[in-house]
Amino acid sequence: MIPFEKDSIGSKTDRVVIVHPDMARLSQSEIEHRLEEATGLALAIGLEASSARYFSVRNPKPATLLGSGQVDQIKVIMAQEDANILIVDGSLSAIQQRNLEEKLDVKVMDRTGLILEIFGARAATAEGRLQVELAHLDYQAGRLVRSWTHLERQRGGFGFLGGPGETQIESDRRMIRDRMAKLRNDLAHLRKTRSLHRSRRQKAPWPVIALVGYTNAGKSTLFNRLTGADVFAEDLLFATLDPTMREFSLPGYDKAILSDTVGFVSDLPTQLVAAFRATLEEVTAADIIVHVRDISHSATEAQAADVRAILIDLGVDIEAEDAPLVIEAWNKIDLIEADQDQARLLEGRLPDNVKRISAQTGEGVDALVQLISQSLSEGHETETVTLPISDGKRLAWLHENGRILETEQKAGEMIMDVKMSSRNWGRFQAL
Repeated sequence: MIPFEKDSIGSKTDRVVIVHPDMARLSQSEIEHRLEEATGLALAIGLEASSARYFSVRNPKPATLLGSGQVDQIKVIMAQEDANILIVDGSLSAIQQRNLEEKLDVKVMDRTGLILEIFGARAATAEGRLQVELAHLDYQAGRLVRSWTHLERQRGGFGFLGGPGETQIESDRRMIRDRMAKLRNDLAHLRKTRSLHRSRRQKAPWPVIALVGYTNAGKSTLFNRLTGADVFAEDLLFATLDPTMREFSLPGYDKAILSDTVGFVSDLPTQLVAAFRATLEEVTAADIIVHVRDISHSATEAQAADVRAILIDLGVDIEAEDAPLVIEAWNKIDLIEADQDQARLLEGRLPDNVKRISAQTGEGVDALVQLISQSLSEGHETETVTLPISDGKRLAWLHENGRILETEQKAGEMIMDVKMSSRNWGRFQAL
């Protein structure tokens, strides 16, 4: 068995074949989208696929997932392409992965392993690296059989380390469990710190807007345009992993905070959803969620459905009454002029919560900002507030964040009718 080594992936000598096991009876266009996406995922870590195709799988085989005839076909393809890596665009069990590697005599990665490789290569912050390592260990915990050919080997021990008769694989699993426990503890501390920062922001007068969307939908390009930042933005899947927050100008407000988050993808590994939950909780605390969609993509509706499903998995049910308001930014309109099928998506009257934009050229971005500002002021409540005239801090806060409809001064007190959002009323009470 050939264990993966970090330095061995993405080298110039690697040749890759991608296969998609179609078990869901997908349409031709859906299959093409999956193969295109898998090719993009491979490219994100420097692996250029020389061939990508699908196989219909009616009865998944416990040993190899694919049928024996299909495995033989893949072996011929690997030989023709002189390929040394097979990427299976689906989930493989540890046994299936091991058996395929033995039958084909090449490295085999499934979709989860590929995405974990990308995240491992891209994580830049300490928290991001901890999250990726935790997800990778969780994934590898059940796959140690791939890396060891000496399972019969035992080692003695003393004290609490490596007790008598402990096999090598049991020892490694224990070490992985211990490391995962430490990572979870470290992430819990970071999560607490992030929660404190979030609670302080909620007490502050500035609204928080979170960008979410499918990977490569253009979130970071929009983020850079609105904030003047230089966050890494390339035509690559998962160009952004670590969340970034910046100030930006919003009409009617002193300022606002914009948050750029990791992109979503269909069949996002459960290990990653769990590991990145603390980071993505920034979305749940936002005043408004801007769902950035690549409207030029042929699978834009399927991508939008995947984003909504992951948001629900994170505890953000956009249909719930107390959920943050969601605005859709239909991005990359500059790419659809020659595509009549996509142009039809833009015909007719748009829903009130949708704006067509091009984050690349700036078209429609001002209208999107106006919609965000207007949406923040909708559903405001009017209450009467009585404060001492000497309480300059809270009086100034109300002037900055609400509309003062009427004022009356009486016996050293200021009586005001103030109109604000329910969230701002909550912030005011917390001052």
